Amino acid sequence: MTKLKNPATDKFFEAILSLKNIDECYSFFEDVCTIKELMDVSQRLEVAIMLNDGKSYQEISKTTGASTATISRVNKCLNYGPGGYKTVLDNLTGEGK
Repeated sequence: MTKLKNPATDKFFEAILSLKNIDECYSFFEDVCTIKELMDVSQRLEVAIMLNDGKSYQEISKTTGASTATISRVNKCLNYGPGGYKTVLDNLTGEGK
């Protein structure tokens, strides 16, 4: 599957899946991540949403503050990655249910 797959990563993902609401997510991720890490990951998701909606790199950069390198990386993952962004985007829009 992926180089990341191991028991510790499985446990981390199980912990995330055990969270019941946004408040629990905030509490856990504020303990686990730095503010910058959380903001970076949140920004990448926002970039993915905007790319999926057909927005231009310029518009995405202006709206999110993401660099073109970040936008390009997210775009590469959307088009050639293992499908994680697509799964989340489908789940957020109700298409994955």
